[in-house]
Amino acid sequence: MAGAAGAGSHVHFRRILLLKPCCIGDVIFATPLLGVLRRAYPDSRIDWAVASPAAGALHGHPHIHTRIDTGPLANPAARPSSLLRLVGALRRGRYDLIVVPDRSRLLAWAALLGGAPVRAGLDSGGRGATYTVRAPVDPHAVRHEAEIYLDVARAMGLDARDAWASAPPSPAALADADALLRELDVDGRRLALVHPGGGVNAGMRMVEKRWPAPNFAALAERVAAALGPDARIAVLGRQSDQAATDTFRAHLQTPPLDLSNRLSLAVTAALASRCALYIGNDNGVAHLAAAAGARTLLIFGPSDPRRYGPFAPPDRARYAWRPVVLPASGVSAGAPLDFDWARDGVTVDEAWEQARALLGLAER
Repeated sequence: MAGAAGAGSHVHFRRILLLKPCCIGDVIFATPLLGVLRRAYPDSRIDWAVASPAAGALHGHPHIHTRIDTGPLANPAARPSSLLRLVGALRRGRYDLIVVPDRSRLLAWAALLGGAPVRAGLDSGGRGATYTVRAPVDPHAVRHEAEIYLDVARAMGLDARDAWASAPPSPAALADADALLRELDVDGRRLALVHPGGGVNAGMRMVEKRWPAPNFAALAERVAAALGPDARIAVLGRQSDQAATDTFRAHLQTPPLDLSNRLSLAVTAALASRCALYIGNDNGVAHLAAAAGARTLLIFGPSDPRRYGPFAPPDRARYAWRPVVLPASGVSAGAPLDFDWARDGVTVDEAWEQARALLGLAER
């Protein structure tokens, strides 16, 4: 740690900025750090600088005063024009502390140019040399991203215990979700919400993370049968998920409620929190659902849940995965070229075991 060692435990910061622009899943993994900051500085103003594609994940968050939209880029410091806009926003905020749970050297420089006297962030391979408080990152250690982000708080001398991902739905989003359930004439307690797509965001494209859509259909029908005769299945997705959602629908015995391209991130999270179970791949929307309090099952394959699993209590969020050899550097290296879902991935039976546990069903 650099010269401001322990600053967080001794100094009161009036204005704090959390700089984590992208992407939805990583933003959710930074919410435990947000919770630690709010716990340590209950009266401080805390803003969050976030890219527009991920901003909806923080809609109405009770720990945040203002979301600063950094634009569409995964890294707003990657282009001169957006870097200048970002630095301008940081300077206008007159922050005492800027916290950067990110490995980007460019974001570290943006924080320096932003003028905050204390800057705390990750130091991976020397990329955090400009921070006054540095949290070293061991690139070879297999640790959850949220725990790595929490190292920034630990480097500041803050208590990082009992911190979970948290993005509670706003009252407005919950009201919209409840109105949708009334419109659909569905009891949320009997609804299985399924997102068979994902793996596409502003930072990367990795559709290899998608469990085969026919498997999702088979699992969803088991869940619906367990929920009772009035249970329904709803499918989520956006345009980039079209192939997966089409295949999912085609393999169901009964047509699902189609919510594709209809819901905002905030309402999706609120709806998930009202449903019996949310099922999805390792993607940002699933992590948002878990952080919103939904019972959530994530299917993992060519990504490592020890790094990217749901950062929530196991009675609320679980994952299904068969351990495989994966790149040591995580998803930044892409999917293993030889990964095959039929050979290496979890079966419907294995995923059902996790779903059954989340639903509190006795083994039979």
